[in-house]
Amino acid sequence: MVTKSVQQFTIGVEEEYMVLDPSTKELKSHQQTIVNEGQKLFRDKIKAEMHQAVVEVGTGICKNVDEAFSEIIELRNGVHKIAGDLGFSIGASGTHPFSLWEKQLVSDQNRYQELLNELQQAARSNLIFGLHVHVGMEDRRMAIHIANTARYFLPHIYALSTNSPFWETRNTGYKSYRSKVFDKFPRTGIPDSFESIEAYDSFVQLLIKTNCIDDAKKIWWDLRVHPVFNTIEFRICDVPMTVQETITITALFQAICAKIYSLRRQNINFINYQRALINENKWRASRYGIDGKLIDFGKEKEISTKDLINELLEFVDGAVDELGSRKHIEKVHQIFETGTGADRQLRVFNETGSLIEVVKYIEQSFLAV
Repeated sequence: MVTKSVQQFTIGVEEEYMVLDPSTKELKSHQQTIVNEGQKLFRDKIKAEMHQAVVEVGTGICKNVDEAFSEIIELRNGVHKIAGDLGFSIGASGTHPFSLWEKQLVSDQNRYQELLNELQQAARSNLIFGLHVHVGMEDRRMAIHIANTARYFLPHIYALSTNSPFWETRNTGYKSYRSKVFDKFPRTGIPDSFESIEAYDSFVQLLIKTNCIDDAKKIWWDLRVHPVFNTIEFRICDVPMTVQETITITALFQAICAKIYSLRRQNINFINYQRALINENKWRASRYGIDGKLIDFGKEKEISTKDLINELLEFVDGAVDELGSRKHIEKVHQIFETGTGADRQLRVFNETGSLIEVVKYIEQSFLAV
């Protein structure tokens, strides 16, 4: 049974999908036709993105991971059918293996045109696909406390999500090259720790006052206290290839928040590590995925990434039954066995030597549960 201590940890999930030419497997502009048709069925749960070969979907506010699981299945199936009826196909990967960003059309919406004008090629080349997970909070003061602590675990979850080993026909050597593309944007990456919500709000207001940004939505950190909703938004992950991977990662983010909240209620604080140290682990996760090593800052030594993820599972274990998410979190072990999306993409490429076959595999996995 879910107790009062975890009821407020609602979930919202956003995914960005590739729109593909079924014949060539290239990215293809859908000129917002998928979004227009999709909004008849899903209303504002489906949206356009900057590049016209991208479709974004988002769940409603979900009470638990099972509800989010059902919504993501419904959204993926709906987008898949609409795209097929319009002569397109759909896939989920952090980057497209071989399409060139230079050839992709950009939305003419004012918001995106203004962003292009400001960020120039950094924005034009930002042809990437991510997963954003919102976890609801009781208030923003608690949100900033949980966000400060949760930063440490971002590389652990990021390693599980890695799903972008290729970029413009090249094997990049990274399990997640998506983050390297996004690094060109300002105000990205691991955020600093903030001593209070007032300190965070003052930082945002300073950026607005000095014309760095016009609103807090242009802060694109890997984790942020959302400027509009009472949520922490986790933004570090590649979009996973399958529904189950998305929900497993979502469940982990929710469980981390619930565990930190529980410790806070007991007046127990977790160490807040420096941004520079956490960035060391983020780089390792992007390069090696789950097959490398991360730094255990407490022990001051390298530890197998899988071992540290197992320690994370032990850390959150007391919260998962209250949240009703154990069956989803246990799927982490399946990712260990089969590899992340990046591992599986690389396996297909090593077996076939064909990036087209890699895209076919991504397509075939889109509705997998």
